Amino acid sequence: SSGINAEWPLRPGNLPIFRVQESSVRRRYSDFEWLRTELDRESKIIVPALPGKAFKKMLPFRGDDGIFEDEFIEERRQGIEAFINKVAGHPLAQNERCLHIFLTEPVIDKNYVPGKVRSQH
Repeated sequence: SSGINAEWPLRPGNLPIFRVQESSVRRRYSDFEWLRTELDRESKIIVPALPGKAFKKMLPFRGDDGIFEDEFIEERRQGIEAFINKVAGHPLAQNERCLHIFLTEPVIDKNYVPGKVRSQH
């Protein structure tokens, strides 16, 4: 699949507040953009930036999509991982319903009702 449609498996079981064991949801870049927008609007945290989306600019003017694309996808994967770790590790973000939906629901309901989730401890 091309880098634009890359999906990232998430394992919320690694995060103590989310008591979901081996659940692994797959997310596209647009899902991370959705989460960032929701957190920006609903929470009090300063939401970190996502890594860039436009990798075509990084490609040389050639027909193949050689190593530049691979390098870019790997860099973006690391950037996305850093983003979700920062967000999910933030105490004020952890009770936002959008984050719980993002980390645990197989399909994101874009019509969800924003709100707080009580701590599951």
